[in-house]
Amino acid sequence: MRSAAVTPEGDRIRWVELPGQEPPRVYVHGLGATSPAYFTSVAVDPKLTGHRSLLLDLLGHGISDRPTHFDYTLESHADALANALTAAGVSAADVIAHSMGGSVAIVLAARHPHLVSRLVLIDANLDPIPRTPGSSGSSGIAAYSEQQFLDGGWEEVRDRVGEHWWSTMRLAGREALHRSAFHLTRGTVPTMRELLLDLKIPRTFLLPESEGPLLGAAALTEAGVSVVPIPDCGHNIMLDNPEAFVASVSAALAPPAEN
Repeated sequence: MRSAAVTPEGDRIRWVELPGQEPPRVYVHGLGATSPAYFTSVAVDPKLTGHRSLLLDLLGHGISDRPTHFDYTLESHADALANALTAAGVSAADVIAHSMGGSVAIVLAARHPHLVSRLVLIDANLDPIPRTPGSSGSSGIAAYSEQQFLDGGWEEVRDRVGEHWWSTMRLAGREALHRSAFHLTRGTVPTMRELLLDLKIPRTFLLPESEGPLLGAAALTEAGVSVVPIPDCGHNIMLDNPEAFVASVSAALAPPAEN
């Protein structure tokens, strides 16, 4: 396990690193998750292994520190991640990011373009999300005030999300979980979708085929984003259909064909 201080107070992001060649690959998890748990089995697949790979946990999650003074906006998450990558000597990385982690990765690429050479987004959040009391995920968490969540709302969320998600969500700081969810539902200005459209690097968006057409897919495709439906999976594509996930990521990160 490796780590780097990423805030003025010395809070640390930690990661599991797999050795290999450049360019590096950076895996970023979603809300209430952790990269080693969600990505290790695919990162070591023969079709993806061989590159230096960092499976990082965002601040407030997994094995990273859980500061209560941190605001956990998407921008702050991205800046903290940038500090960790800089400390690790990473630049021009292939970033593979899931859900909220995809939103953070878009902001990272927009704010710190030297750190990201290609993006693979896995069912990432591109737009603000309505806050919906009683629902699972970020919309339900953000429907509480922070104090309501700390005073018992987290227990209701625990009972709604189920034991699989809770197994990693319980590792997140409660302030971190609520603030991350709140700011994910609020989104960014410009929106994550607008930032993604403006990026000039290769970009791939994976989504479950069962969700139907991706909202705004035509505009994304026109802007050069490769939109790839994946069969036989839900939101956690890398866990539900690892074979198709590996094949799609491998294709997205393949060297360009020579003319």
